[in-house]
Amino acid sequence: MSTPPGMVRRLGLADAVFIGLGSMIGAGVFSAFAPAAAVAGTGLLIGLAIAAVVAFCNATASAQLAAAHPTSGGTYAYGRAELGPWWGFIAGWCFVIGKLASCAAMALTFAAYAAPPGWERPVAILAVAALVTVNCFGVTRTAQLTRVIVVLVLVSLTVVVAAGTAAEPAPNVWSASNFTEGGVYGILQSGGLLFFAFAGYARIATMGEEVKDPRRTIPRAIVLALLFAIAVYAIIGVTVLGVLGPGATAASSAPLADAAAASGWGWTGPVVRIGAATASLGALLALIAGIGRTSLAMAREDDLPRYLAAVHPRWHVPHRAELTIGAIVIIAVAFVDLRGAIGFSSFGVLIYYFIANAAASRQQAEARRYPRALQVLGLIGCTALVVTLPLLAIAVGIVVVLAGVAYRFARLRFVRSRR
Repeated sequence: MSTPPGMVRRLGLADAVFIGLGSMIGAGVFSAFAPAAAVAGTGLLIGLAIAAVVAFCNATASAQLAAAHPTSGGTYAYGRAELGPWWGFIAGWCFVIGKLASCAAMALTFAAYAAPPGWERPVAILAVAALVTVNCFGVTRTAQLTRVIVVLVLVSLTVVVAAGTAAEPAPNVWSASNFTEGGVYGILQSGGLLFFAFAGYARIATMGEEVKDPRRTIPRAIVLALLFAIAVYAIIGVTVLGVLGPGATAASSAPLADAAAASGWGWTGPVVRIGAATASLGALLALIAGIGRTSLAMAREDDLPRYLAAVHPRWHVPHRAELTIGAIVIIAVAFVDLRGAIGFSSFGVLIYYFIANAAASRQQAEARRYPRALQVLGLIGCTALVVTLPLLAIAVGIVVVLAGVAYRFARLRFVRSRR
């Protein structure tokens, strides 16, 4: 009897780092600063620092778990192994539903910068269809295209920083009152919204069956990608706030483009728009790949329909899962609101990483790479950020998580009755 086709280890350290960067650089830089400024003013920089600390705790937990469990699925697989099937299911479910919202947000962000007025949603739908097709032709195609996208985005961000340095600074941006105008609650909420930008390193862990020497490569790639992204976000955040001020940043639909335009360099607008569109495509490309691998892992355990567990015999990708993801995202693009999608995505991802920290904290000395205190801090940080998200995002998130729990409970009852 022939063996079903499986995943192939083709990705090296540089490939894995670029996939993580492709998910992070763009997801937050071009979409999360405005809503964060609306709730925290200049204090969003404190929120960014909090999000970075929580992200570092989560990244080290994911790296430690990935070294011990080098398989597809990320925290879904780790939660099952360390905490039990129910915890793994909740992690996987939160990842899938949260990142489906992220896909819709990235498609709409791309269209906002690239499409003519009135054509945003059709262009977003075409972008989703095109990138699902790219993913279906193999992970090496995904990695190669991600490298190109990351380089183009970094060039665009360099232009933003250079133009911002030449622009007239906004008055009184760094006054104490601007840092505290949102209060502690506003700063924490901005941290939760900006955490949306840091979640890309999860994509590296979800591809554990396609990375060479995963026990060594995945932990290194996760930490390297995150540290680089933190530096980029800090530089861009200071630049945008310094040029526009917190009020104009909050009111802008394209704060980086507006900050570059303030320099008076007329050519910067198109460059930044191209960079924003490219960054959104890079994030969307990596998101589709990551959700596909988690869906594959869940389907293998019957936590999602078994139909999604297929791996293409030639391209070695979970093609049915990725095609299904594309169809769901295309439907969501027709109805979703961008800022609402960011809040909902943050809810799902923070729950996902709460479980990652809990799983890592259970690991014994032989598997431990980082102090347990980091995982405790990650648990506290995820809890603090999730409870300060917008109330609608929390309410919808709880309903969707409960729906997933009800689905698994009903499926288990059905399986038992059949037996």
